[in-house]
Amino acid sequence: MKKHLTSLRAYLEELREIGDLREIDDEVSTELEAGAVIRYAVENQLPAPLFNRLAGHRPGYRILGAPGALSSLPEARWARVALSLGLEPGTHPLAIVDELAAALDAEPIPPVEITDAPCQQNVLLGDEATLDAFPVPLVHVGDAGRYLNTWGVIIVRSPDGSWTNWAITRVMAADSRTLVVMINPPQDIGKIYAMWKERGEPMPAALVQGSEPAIPFAGGMALPSGRDESGYLGGYFGEPLEVTRCRTVDLQVPASAEIVVEGHVSLDETLPEGPMGEFFGYISGQPRQRPVFHISAITHRDDPILPVVSAGKPVEEVHTVVGPTHAAEVLRNLRGAGLPVTAAWLIPEGSCTLAAITVPREWRQWGGGIHTTTRMLTRAIANVVLRPKVGFWITRILVLDDDLDPTDLRDLAWGFATRCHPVQGQVLIEDQLFTPLHIIYTAAEMQTLSGPKMAYDCLLSPDADKRPVSTAFEQNFPEHIKRRARALWDRPGS
Repeated sequence: MKKHLTSLRAYLEELREIGDLREIDDEVSTELEAGAVIRYAVENQLPAPLFNRLAGHRPGYRILGAPGALSSLPEARWARVALSLGLEPGTHPLAIVDELAAALDAEPIPPVEITDAPCQQNVLLGDEATLDAFPVPLVHVGDAGRYLNTWGVIIVRSPDGSWTNWAITRVMAADSRTLVVMINPPQDIGKIYAMWKERGEPMPAALVQGSEPAIPFAGGMALPSGRDESGYLGGYFGEPLEVTRCRTVDLQVPASAEIVVEGHVSLDETLPEGPMGEFFGYISGQPRQRPVFHISAITHRDDPILPVVSAGKPVEEVHTVVGPTHAAEVLRNLRGAGLPVTAAWLIPEGSCTLAAITVPREWRQWGGGIHTTTRMLTRAIANVVLRPKVGFWITRILVLDDDLDPTDLRDLAWGFATRCHPVQGQVLIEDQLFTPLHIIYTAAEMQTLSGPKMAYDCLLSPDADKRPVSTAFEQNFPEHIKRRARALWDRPGS
C-alpha cells in the first residue's frame, strides 16, 4: 500500500522523521550562496537544506534545496525518491522502476477539483502580482539569470481542452512581472504551444512550485503525448489528486502547491534565455530567444517554500527523476516487445545517457529462439531502448547478465570491463535522434540532432561449458555455506 503524501509539507515531515532534513537558520543570500550550499549538499549526499532566513526577504519566505536528490542515509540513498512516490525509504531503485512501470498500464484516475485550496491562501492580482517578495536564486556562476523553475511543473492545455500537460522545463525570471520559458518543438509543451500558435492566441499557463512530491516525477516522465500526468499519478496512487481552478487562466493546479504563477505565453514576443547549469554537469547552451510568459496572478500559501535544484554534476534531481521514470518506460517497452529482460536502468552517475539492461541466463528460451546470438539480442534490445521519447537521452547501452545489479557501479564496471569484447562487443546504431543538451556531438550533428549511438554486448555465453565460474559470494557458494557465513558476521564480536 502506497502512502500518498499530498503536500510538500507532509513530505518535509517524512524527511525530518528519517533525519534527512537540515534546517539552516543563519541568514543566507540568494546570490550564489544558497546555490553553493545546495550543490555542496548534493555532491556530498547531505540532508536536504531548508533555508529559513534569506537576505533581503521577509521572514517566512523559504527555500528547500535538493528536494529529490540522493539521501544522506547510507542504507537508503534513494529515500527521497521512494518517499515522494509513496514507498518505504529503503526501497531498492529497481523496485521503484517496477512500480512506475506497472502504473503505465493502470487505468488513469483524473483529478478532483476543490475550492478553498491552500495554494490560494494569498492572492496577488494586477500590479501586486510580482516576484519581488519571492527568493528566486542565482544558482550557478555562469547562469544567465535567476531561474524560478528548477523543481516545479508548468501546466498548459491544448486549445480544445482534450490534453493537459504538466512539464518540467527551464523558466527564467526576466523581471518581476515577466518570465522566459524554454519551449522546444519536440517536447509536449512545444506541441501544445504550436496548437495555440495555429489558433493565434497566447497560451494560458500556470507555473507550479512546491507541489506534492510525486508531481515532479510525473512531469519528468516520457508519457505518450496526449496522456495527462495528473491521471497517471491518480492511477499510480489509486486515488485522484486534488486540484483547484486558477484565478486568471482556465487551468487547474495542484491544490496544495506552495506557489502558483498564472499568465500567458506570448506567441511572438521573445527574450534571451540561457545558458544555465544543466544535468550533464556543465553550464550549457548559448543564449537563445525564447517565448515570454506575462504574469497575471500569483497565489501562494502562508510562509511559502520554493524548492530549488542545483542542476549539474551527477547525481541531482534531473537524474533521480529521469533515471527511474525513463527506465520504467524502457522496461515496459522491452517487455511489450517480448524481449527477455529482467531490469532496466538509466545510470544517474552517467547523467542518464547510459542505459543498463539485464537479461536472464536462459534468454534463448524466450520468444521462440529468434535471437540466437548475444549480439543479435543486444541489437534487438538497443532498437527498442532508443525509441522516442526516452531514446533522445540515451547514447550508450550496456546489455548484461542479471547476476549483476545495474544500479551498482561496481557491478557495471566489472561487467563492462570483463565481459565486453573491445571490438566485437560494440554494436553501432547510426542516425539516432538526441536531445540538444548533449555536448559530445559534432557541430554538423547538432544541426540535425542526429548521430551515432552504441550498444555494448556484455553477455556471457548462456552455455554452461563456455561460461566462466564466478567468484562472487551469491554465485559461487552453496546456500548452506552462505547462511553460515552471514550468521558468523551477524554475531556480535567476541
